[in-house]
Amino acid sequence: MASKKYLELQELSDEDLVTEMQGLETEFQKMRFDHAIKGLDNPLELREMRRDIARLKTVLRQREVTQFTPQQIANRSKIRARRRLE
Repeated sequence: MASKKYLELQELSDEDLVTEMQGLETEFQKMRFDHAIKGLDNPLELREMRRDIARLKTVLRQREVTQFTPQQIANRSKIRARRRLE
């Protein structure tokens, strides 16, 4: 997969994002194993794949947060405030 940009990811459904992320994580593990055994032609592909996985996880989390109830948002704010004090 070529680097998926943020706008392209916004168009996908939640199920598509989860499927895409699982596929990328599997492919990433395979690439890491191959790199450890024989090396890759371009090891920067690992970094790009990691970033693609992070983009997918970010979009999924943003969608999850937008569906929070007001009570969940209040609890989340309390947790974040407590972390700042530590």
